[in-house]
Amino acid sequence: MRIAVLASGNGSNLQALIDRLHLDADAPVEIAVVVSDRKACYALERARAAGIPTATVRVQDHVNRDAFDAAVEAVLREHGVELIVLAGFMRVFQPSLVRRYRHRIVNIHPALLPSFPGTHGIRDAFEYGVRVTGVTVHFVDEGVDTGPIIGQVAVSIESDDTEDTLAERIHAAEHQLLPEVVRALAEGRVCVDGRRVRIAPPT
Repeated sequence: MRIAVLASGNGSNLQALIDRLHLDADAPVEIAVVVSDRKACYALERARAAGIPTATVRVQDHVNRDAFDAAVEAVLREHGVELIVLAGFMRVFQPSLVRRYRHRIVNIHPALLPSFPGTHGIRDAFEYGVRVTGVTVHFVDEGVDTGPIIGQVAVSIESDDTEDTLAERIHAAEHQLLPEVVRALAEGRVCVDGRRVRIAPPT
């Protein structure tokens, strides 16, 4: 399966996908392109180091959000992308694009959805004082962090945690869960029934 990874920052989840799937000859996944909305994005450097094509599509270079989405979609079509993985991509697509790629866009979120959606999932969970937070991979729908949940991993918040130490464990969990979900999707083991998502075990 040819996938696109969209990122806006450091790209540590991209690196996990490169290491565990793209460079694994036995994995049915090829990262066809990495797209960012920022020119100064370390994720693009990670992609180039792995020999993966890159593209930068900036919101400010387009007349509106529909034009931005169309430019992103043109890159996806150029590279024959079958699945879109949002890995720290800080933009929300318009509903029309989401509908065209129904159940072909996945996002990783650093909290146990539906709790603590939005940009600051780690901080919000830490400041709220919950004892358990975690990581969610979900399909993208027309809302923000509201799509059907594919996989989750719980992460305990310890009494001596800081936001930084919690973030380290959250990111470690992300780097395990996201490649597992993408592999399952590529292997056709994911079944969606309304809001319920089932993953069959590997054969």
